[in-house]
Amino acid sequence: MDDEFTPLDCLLPSGTQRICLIILNQPLDKDYLQVLWSKALLRACADGAANHLYDITAGARDSFLPDYISGDFDSITAEVKAFFTDKGCKLMETADQDHTDFTKCLAIMLEEIKRQQLQGSHRLGVNMGLEGDWCSLIPVGGPCITTTTGLKWNLNNQLLQFGKLVSTSNTYEPVAPGSPRKPVTVTTDQPLLWSMGIHKDKE
Repeated sequence: MDDEFTPLDCLLPSGTQRICLIILNQPLDKDYLQVLWSKALLRACADGAANHLYDITAGARDSFLPDYISGDFDSITAEVKAFFTDKGCKLMETADQDHTDFTKCLAIMLEEIKRQQLQGSHRLGVNMGLEGDWCSLIPVGGPCITTTTGLKWNLNNQLLQFGKLVSTSNTYEPVAPGSPRKPVTVTTDQPLLWSMGIHKDKE
């Protein structure tokens, strides 16, 4: 098992974790965007996400140019598309209607980082205080055999596959009040998307 990886370290300005960033078509939090952008080695927008990026970075747009924008381009506006094209951003049209813009953008991202040959065993630290209650494990591109620990509903060499089993509404292994959460371990034979909720207190 590799050293422990803390997924939400990237949300802290003091965090040292480097990431790949995919922006989806939804309202953006400017504070989080600035922190995540500064830590990203590769940055992408899924179709209409480019509109949100364009709007929220008014006055500083040249500092927020994604490496690529992908999708069927039915959401991105002509003005935004022209702006990012003129700035040299790569626009990759993916017209496949059988997959969402996010899935297609993620597939491109996986190809971009494939040369890094990421290992299939990970130990996730989930005790920063930023974590919400939910987490999920979703197969990407095809079925995968997965084993986990540290979750309320663990997988034991089980097949994750759309139409059969996907772990979209999991949570963490219960612990005594005041005790830290146990790390989560994930072992998989194929690419797997880990998602987790966060909580952000705003006065």
